[in-house]
Amino acid sequence: MSEGDSAGESIHGKPSVIAAFFTGIGQVYQSWLDKSTPFYAVRWAATLLLTAVYMIRVYLLQGWYIVTYALGIYHLNLFIAFLSPKVDPSLLDEDEGPSLPTKQNEEFRPFIRRLPEFKFWHSATKGIVIAMVCTFFDAFNVPVFWPILVMYFIMLFCITMKRQIKHMIKYRYLPFTHGKRTYKGKEDTGKAFAS
Repeated sequence: MSEGDSAGESIHGKPSVIAAFFTGIGQVYQSWLDKSTPFYAVRWAATLLLTAVYMIRVYLLQGWYIVTYALGIYHLNLFIAFLSPKVDPSLLDEDEGPSLPTKQNEEFRPFIRRLPEFKFWHSATKGIVIAMVCTFFDAFNVPVFWPILVMYFIMLFCITMKRQIKHMIKYRYLPFTHGKRTYKGKEDTGKAFAS
C-alpha cells in the first residue's frame, strides 16, 4: 500500500485537516455520550422533549406524515428489539447453549436484551433528529391521507405486540427486572449475628 491510500490521509501520510476535524468532532460526541450514560432519566426526558417538539412541528406544518409514519415504524422496530432476548429461545434446542429458567429451582439468569437500553435511546434519538431534519425539505412532504397511516400503524403495532407477548409467554421470560432477586430461607442468618 502506498502513501495516501488509506482513508483520511493526505499524500504525505499525515492525516488531512478535514479528517482531523471530523475525528475531533467524533471524539467530542463520543465523550458526551459516555458522560450521559448513567443519567438514563435525563436522557429519556430530553428524548421525550425532542419528540414533543417534532410532533408540534409536524402538527403546525400540517405535513410530513410519511416521515412521521417511518419514524413510528422505526421506533416500533427498536422497541421490539429492546423487548427481545439476545439469544432467541425458539432457535435453541433443549441441550444447546444457555436457556432461560423454566422451573422454580433452576438457576436465575438475568435477561440480556438484543438491543440494550443505551443503544435503544441513542438510536431513537438519532431517528427523531433525522426526521426533524427531513421536515425542512419539501421533497419529503409527500401528500397522503394521514388517517390511513394512523390505522396502518395501529394495526401493525397491535399485531407485532401480540406476537411478542405470545413469544414471552411461550418461553417464559420477562424483559423487565427490578433489582437483584432475593429468596427467603427457613432461617434468617442475620438474626443469629445480631445477638
